[in-house]
Amino acid sequence: MPSRTLISTLSAELVGTFLFIAVGGAAVISDAQTGGAVGLVGISLTFGLVIAALATAFGPISGAHFNPAVTVAFWLVGKIRTIEGIRYIVVQVLGAILAGLALKLAFGGYSGEQSVYEFAGGATPLPSMGPGTPLLIGVEAVLTSVMVFTILLAAADARAPRIGALYVGGVVAACMLAGSALSGAGMNPARWFGPALVYGDLSYALIYVAGPLVGAIAAALSVRYLYAER
Repeated sequence: MPSRTLISTLSAELVGTFLFIAVGGAAVISDAQTGGAVGLVGISLTFGLVIAALATAFGPISGAHFNPAVTVAFWLVGKIRTIEGIRYIVVQVLGAILAGLALKLAFGGYSGEQSVYEFAGGATPLPSMGPGTPLLIGVEAVLTSVMVFTILLAAADARAPRIGALYVGGVVAACMLAGSALSGAGMNPARWFGPALVYGDLSYALIYVAGPLVGAIAAALSVRYLYAER
């Protein structure tokens, strides 16, 4: 029988991941529905403000990862055990899939007709058509490393200020503003996978899985061997 602590921890990751992707994805689809009225700034602020709020709410319970790349980073710096990390990633992916299903239901994806859900690509992050895959992986890696550095040093570190979750939200919004025109600024394998699986297009897996993981690993190893508390 799972302990109450385990249930609350995993449910926090499940609910937090679901809400982050569902609300952020709704902004993406709403932008398509209103002919761009939300805009890149609005979408970026939505993701940033939502992650700041959810990280503040669920941080004391689970650490508020909501991202397999972040969980890998926490594992590499020794802040989470292997079995805990695996459990986190499983519920994060499940939350992402549920968010993809919710977005499809809310925006007419089951109607059988061309809908705003289809037009917006199911709210999946999409790369530009210019740069090739290696460069896009690099963009995702750099953006994710900035986010992971912020999480590990400005939020999870004992020396960090108590308002670290606000910094995380700010950096997520900033990275989306900087990278959306190139890679789509996914920075989160779950954020891509859940909506992409429901939408039915997994063709960009290399960009949105490898890129964030490379960036998270590089940032985590830097923190572990250069910037960790002594």
